[in-house]
Amino acid sequence: MLLKGQVSIVTGGGRGIGRAIARRFAAEGAAVLVSARSTKEIDAVAGEIRASGGRAAAVTADVAREDDCARIVQAAQQQFGRIDILVNNAGIFGPVKPAEEITPAEWDEALDINLRAAFLLSRLVLPGMYARGSGVILNISSLAAKAAFAWEAPYAASKAGLLGLTRCLAAEGARKGVRVNALCPGPVFETKMSKDLGLELSRRMGMDPKKQVEDFANSVLQGRGQTADEIAAAALFLVSDESSAITGQGLNVDGGMVYF
Repeated sequence: MLLKGQVSIVTGGGRGIGRAIARRFAAEGAAVLVSARSTKEIDAVAGEIRASGGRAAAVTADVAREDDCARIVQAAQQQFGRIDILVNNAGIFGPVKPAEEITPAEWDEALDINLRAAFLLSRLVLPGMYARGSGVILNISSLAAKAAFAWEAPYAASKAGLLGLTRCLAAEGARKGVRVNALCPGPVFETKMSKDLGLELSRRMGMDPKKQVEDFANSVLQGRGQTADEIAAAALFLVSDESSAITGQGLNVDGGMVYF
């Protein structure tokens, strides 16, 4: 098992990519604390893990709130003793609008959840990781951080900011035994975020939703979207010792959409 005996926090762990990551980590031996705003969803994920013989706990929290971030970290420490892996996955897409129509409140919400929360949680787990001389932080960014698309300025800016945060934390932690990387997924059509986005884009473009998805998939070299399980497999690689020489990177898992 690649993560035997380790402890991981996965935010946004109630569905989609977060759920797939939590389940994959648990299957590889990690104790997993899943967190999200939906109690029902995270309780279900933790229950699935325990039913399969794994260790899991769930904490209902809003990562946009500093006190909630502290509760997540405290719960993991109390239940499992330490934190070896932090996956900053919680996120929202935010408004699907041109920049001039976006309100400051909408901008702030996306940046708070997608970027500020990763900083808040990272600053809380890093002291313990530094004290032990080991640890991994994985930030879930997006191909939107590297490619140009209309009507997603807060999302793209926050996800690009995650790449900057990733590089800075990697630079600070490299000689202290801590690695920090990011994943940049392409379209994962099975997730609620992707489905909601597809419907809104179709409405704005006056397209049939099915046609919009097909056209977007055709822009990928592989001609398809990615699956949550494919993202989870890449996440497992980046938090395990299999990637022990990799830090400060933003790995594209996008079927061939961007090349840097």
